[in-house]
Amino acid sequence: MPSHLPKKFSQVFLKLFSYVEAVLLVAITIATIYAMANDFFHVYEERTVKLTDILLMFIYLEVLAMIQQFVVNGKIPVRYPIYIAIMAIARYVTLGMKELQSVDVVWLAIAALVLAVSTVIIRAGHFYWPYKSLGDE
Repeated sequence: MPSHLPKKFSQVFLKLFSYVEAVLLVAITIATIYAMANDFFHVYEERTVKLTDILLMFIYLEVLAMIQQFVVNGKIPVRYPIYIAIMAIARYVTLGMKELQSVDVVWLAIAALVLAVSTVIIRAGHFYWPYKSLGDE
């Protein structure tokens, strides 16, 4: 449905919005790189690498991959946030294994399984029913 706003206003708004978007993408990138460097420094100080550190690094990598996908394609595939959620659940379980009750671990495992299955369904859907480009209609 087309906008009823004046075309000049829409152009100015979209240009301003794209600048704000670019600034936020740069800020997110810098914050992610800073957090990753901070974690590397922590690992260096401790002189040991734990599984939780590695999982956190994967979360940082997924955030950077999301930013890259957005810059290259202008959109973020929904599976990237799902990957981040799966990694966050794995990290949470790994960190709190001693404090978590068994029923909590089961629920977290079910949540991770639901996320993994949803990723498979999304990937299969894209394979069997790909999006039509605008020229195909």
